[in-house]
Amino acid sequence: MSEEICPVCGLPKSLCACKVIEREAKVIKIYTVLKKYRKPMTIVEGIDEKSGKSISKELKRKLACGGTWKNGKIELQGDHRPRVKQLLKEMGYDEDQIEIS
Repeated sequence: MSEEICPVCGLPKSLCACKVIEREAKVIKIYTVLKKYRKPMTIVEGIDEKSGKSISKELKRKLACGGTWKNGKIELQGDHRPRVKQLLKEMGYDEDQIEIS
């Protein structure tokens, strides 16, 4: 009875740390742009495709705002830059990999 092996790192699935390493390697950028009628929109880039929709949903719920997951970016209505950084830290992302501009 052998355990499955991860194709990326070659370790058994129970010891695999690929997702943690991948999450730590990415840089997340948070910035705002002005949309129609000079309304601010917060954009979050650098979240992977697999967890993007669920993180988008969680951010919208906690910030009580509208938004979407589109083209690999999370778009949130309003200027929520400092609060988004705090929420991403609570979700397990490292503070050093989050950039606000």
